[in-house]
Amino acid sequence: MLDIIPQFSVLLLMFVRVSAFFVSVPFFSYRTIPVQLKVILALMLAWMMYYTVPTNAIPIDGNYIMLIIKEAMIGLIIGLAAAIIISIVQIAGGLIDFEMGFAMANIVDPLTGAQSPLMGQFFYFLILYLLIATNGHHLILDGIYYSYQFIPIEGYPNFGDADFAEFVAKMIAVVFSVAFQMSAPLVASLFLVTLAIGITGKTVPQLNIFVVGFPLKIIVGFLILFISMGIMIEVMQKVMGLMITVMRELMQLLGGA
Repeated sequence: MLDIIPQFSVLLLMFVRVSAFFVSVPFFSYRTIPVQLKVILALMLAWMMYYTVPTNAIPIDGNYIMLIIKEAMIGLIIGLAAAIIISIVQIAGGLIDFEMGFAMANIVDPLTGAQSPLMGQFFYFLILYLLIATNGHHLILDGIYYSYQFIPIEGYPNFGDADFAEFVAKMIAVVFSVAFQMSAPLVASLFLVTLAIGITGKTVPQLNIFVVGFPLKIIVGFLILFISMGIMIEVMQKVMGLMITVMRELMQLLGGA
């Protein structure tokens, strides 16, 4: 009977890591999801992981507070790494909006509450739909489950390691690099359209380039986006794979592997 009842100290630590993970990870951190549902889901996952993850008895003493802070930091860092990778599509959408003329018409992101570009929000919702359609949210839950194999409850991660700072710098560099490559076809095409409009304005001074230029760039931008949508979706699938890879490598690095 005592084996069925979980130890409160171990269950609380698992609940802290999972709930902190839900605060920052994409899809599960969405603001429209009720907080009560997130808490219940985190508690259910922690309860199930308690019987599958081998752990020892942990006493509640002065070191227990440090373990709680450590578990919260691990959950936040792993979820934040996934959110940074997903932000590739928002950065690419912002670059496209700047060329199409939509940069002045930002909307409020329901996830963060901050202003976000129109195309960035469109790409973000599209990659979330792809994430759900391909069962990527199951892989995200697998990530927080297998994190105990790399970073056990009793151990402490290597936050002060130089490799950790190098990993973060490389991850940010990859984010901007992939975002630029993703938006390059539209940005380059719209740049040529802008160049053509400028030449036309010089050769035909009577033409109001502001009246003609903005609708033309929007039409050309949507046309190119429609043509390249298949490639965009394929790139988004690669981004989801990159997100899972980054989460695994980050857990291995924090665990000292």
